[in-house]
Amino acid sequence: MAEENKTLDLNPGKEQKGENNIVFVGSKPLINYIRSVTIQFKRENSQEVVIKSRGKFISKAVDIAEVARRNLEDLKIAVKDIKINSESFQTAEKKTNISTMDITLAKQ
Repeated sequence: MAEENKTLDLNPGKEQKGENNIVFVGSKPLINYIRSVTIQFKRENSQEVVIKSRGKFISKAVDIAEVARRNLEDLKIAVKDIKINSESFQTAEKKTNISTMDITLAKQ
């Protein structure tokens, strides 16, 4: 497993700028993320959406992917890819690892 040195985002639920087809999972309610995935597929006409999560939010990302997949049956959404990894970062006291997961949903 490759280790990466990155700065820890202490507020993963905040909105981040970047690619439109990426949803960063944080502490907001589940329905907000499901709505975001739905908007990407329906309004923005994206062919795929990536749900990115870290640490304790990984289980929420799985829930988002499954609920969105079931709610968007008319678009035939499927899980295209799942990537798991860990990121290392240094705090003042110690080195810490955080698990990450990227779930890619795509139209079939």
